Amino acid sequence: MPEQKRLSLAGIGCGSRTRTYMKLAMEQKDRYRIAAAADPVKQRTEAVRDFAPEEERDSIRLFKDAASLLEEPRLADVAIIGTQDDYHYAPCKKAMELGYHVLLEKPIAKTLKEALELRDLARQLKRRVAVCHVLRYTQFYRTLKKIIASGEIGDVITFNANEGVGAWHFAHSFVRGHWGNSKTSTPMIVAKCCHDMDILYWLMGRRKCLSVASFGELTFFTKKTLSSPRPERCTDWTTPVGEDPWDARKYATDDECKRWLGMVYDRAQEATAEEICEWLETSPWGRDYLQCDNDQPDHQVSIMRFEGGLTGTFTMTAFEQGRHIEVYGTKGKIRAGAFYKENGPGEITVTPHFGGKTRVVELEELAGGYQGHGGGDWGLVEALYDDMLTVPSPADMTTSIEESAHSHVMAFATEHARLTGQVVDVAEFERRVMRGELDY
Repeated sequence: MPEQKRLSLAGIGCGSRTRTYMKLAMEQKDRYRIAAAADPVKQRTEAVRDFAPEEERDSIRLFKDAASLLEEPRLADVAIIGTQDDYHYAPCKKAMELGYHVLLEKPIAKTLKEALELRDLARQLKRRVAVCHVLRYTQFYRTLKKIIASGEIGDVITFNANEGVGAWHFAHSFVRGHWGNSKTSTPMIVAKCCHDMDILYWLMGRRKCLSVASFGELTFFTKKTLSSPRPERCTDWTTPVGEDPWDARKYATDDECKRWLGMVYDRAQEATAEEICEWLETSPWGRDYLQCDNDQPDHQVSIMRFEGGLTGTFTMTAFEQGRHIEVYGTKGKIRAGAFYKENGPGEITVTPHFGGKTRVVELEELAGGYQGHGGGDWGLVEALYDDMLTVPSPADMTTSIEESAHSHVMAFATEHARLTGQVVDVAEFERRVMRGELDY
């Protein structure tokens, strides 16, 4: 029997997401091998190299940046692109032109026009581009998908979906962090919620979104909330650490906050409290959360109409933790997610309209035991091998760029609706963006 081919991987941008995928891939050494890694931070490429078996490390090529790696002939089967949002387009385009298939971190690109151009290029070059919509790979959403597809609740008529970003997470990523300003990253509804747009499109049987309206504001995380002047850096505050729940000094004292710090500061776990506070003195993450240059809404609600008369609402808020969803069909309803897991009767319940008891659905833990993103990270790496090598065509992949592009059209159209106060025709919005009439 011929030996199974090992899929070779090159990491471009070796932040926390790429390192997570590489580490998980090395738990399946018979299917994957690491060929190369590129990042301006040398310790990150070395960390990727060190995930590999010791006897293979010397053959792994390390590069100082994406451009250096992409100047070389193709070094691997798949390029994992985990650079910042505003630097997805160029390396993905170049990688496809060099012959790589691609695992691309979401969002596809900083602008919708670039995202759609990458979709069209993948089609033209016959490249397989998987987008990291990890929710599709979780047991939770796969189970929801099966229940809906089974017809147990009848025809789906409407849904309500919510994403609670989490108060500390929002301040870390969307106030102080890389995605705090939409002008240098992507709008909140794209940066964080293209996951949700994708999962709603997928759950609802790939029915396309036809029109959307949206309202949202930056209400709390702004200087207007300050009752009196105070230093712009938390390290200059004289109040007790943690008296203010968003005090950045908690990065040095609170284990959960330190976990978030590890996403942006490579020495977070081994550094002393004094070293962390010294780092915070000049880091964006040391700023007062009410005196940053952020402009992302901290709450947003959207109303959507889909093919077949389906309607739904989606709420993003900084002031809740976790996702939950209600799906209403002609025969019954589903209630599922973080709220129901915490408050009962179960993480997923199915209730018929006419008689019968509520059914609590039990979820199995994914193989491998790793539960990052609800097991989605593990599921993505598990599926990547077949998506890149064995499924008949890109249309059969779990999250192809062809499908993911619609979630991005939905998200950018939602932002346009929020900014203009209009009900936006989604297909016409896409056409206007591609004609250059709208700058998205």
